[in-house]
Parts: sequence; C-alpha cells; structure tokens
Amino acid sequence: MQVKWCGLVDYPSTYQAMQDFTAARVDDTPDELWLCEHPPVYTQGLAGQAGHVLAPGDIPVIATNRGGQVTYHGPGQVVAYPLIDLRRAGYFVKEYVYRLEEAVIRSLAHYGVTGLRVRSAPGIYVRRDDPYAHHRPEPAAPGEDPFRGLAKIAALGIKVSRHCTYHGVALNVAMDLEPYSRINPCGHAGLETVDLSTIGVITPWNEAAQVLGQKLDALLAP
Repeated sequence: MQVKWCGLVDYPSTYQAMQDFTAARVDDTPDELWLCEHPPVYTQGLAGQAGHVLAPGDIPVIATNRGGQVTYHGPGQVVAYPLIDLRRAGYFVKEYVYRLEEAVIRSLAHYGVTGLRVRSAPGIYVRRDDPYAHHRPEPAAPGEDPFRGLAKIAALGIKVSRHCTYHGVALNVAMDLEPYSRINPCGHAGLETVDLSTIGVITPWNEAAQVLGQKLDALLAP
C-alpha cells in the first residue's frame, strides 16, 4: 500500500479526489493510504439527520456519501483514508471495519491508552476516569446508556464502491474540542469527545499519524 502524506488539505477537494481515484481504478491499481488533517468542517453521512447539527456557526457542513451521521474534522486530528480493493485484499466490509478499529486500538496502545469498542456504535472510545486501565468497564445493562463512563476518541465512516473503499477513520490527537459541543457526535446526544492531549498524551501530529499509518498498513494487508 502506498502511503501519501497530504498534510493540511481542505475537505471538499480531498473528498472529490477520493471519488475520482476510486472511479478511475482498474484491477491492478495499487492501494493507497492518505494521511491528512482538515481545516474545521462538519461532515454528514448518508444516515445524517439535520437535527443532530445543533449550532454549526461559521463551520461549514458538508453532505457526503459515507456511512454514519455527523462528525467534526479540524486541525490536530489525524484523518486516514485507506483506498483499498477489498476483493483483492480478500476480506469483506465487516472485517474491514474491524481492522480499521483495531488499528486505532493498537495505535492507542502504543501510548499506553486502552481503546474500547461499543456494540453498534462504530469508532473507538476510552474510559473517561482512567483511559490507561487495562480492564474493560462493565458492559451497560439492557436499557442503560452504552456510553456510560466513556468518551469517543476516534470516529469511523466508510464508503465502498465496486468493492473499493474510501473515506476512513479520524483519530483525535490535539484539537480544539469545542466544535463537538455544537453537534450530537455521530448522532449521539451528550456523547463526550476527547483527544490524546486531554487524557495526558502529548505527541506531535506527525508521530501520531506515523503510528496510525503503520498500524493501518499492517492490518489492512491481504
């Protein structure tokens, strides 16, 4: 997989470039991984509901064709866009999502942080009270808040066209988190969002991007 360091790039042109790359693919087109960050922007997935965008203010809201609901991108966040031919890789969408999440979990483990999954809520979460704890919190009982005691540190949204993926995963490193208060993140009212710096991990963006890129490169291999 060819890794491309894109730096700080605007979202609309990157979105268009992903679509163009995917539409132009042929059977032997090499897979790519784009690593970047975006100026402040809200993106709506296909399941997005307008009511989850509370007060965007001067931050643009862009409709996309990825799965999921509204999320925020901004400086200090590592955004990874794997452009993978799943048929050639030999695994299906469910396994692809698992591998994306596992790459984030292993990236967090690099910093001693325990990343957690929540059933039916794609993305990765950490314990608010002790993000370094190695034991999982007790699962929520039926009817209880599945996010009790958790905060989201990475969001995931993908699109698959002709067996090929685009969009991807975003890991919060050192951001201004205030814009998350203007939406219901991923459609969940009151869901807390954190970044590595909030939980005490101080790392340069380039280092976090390199760690995530390496984990994705290894885990998305055929």
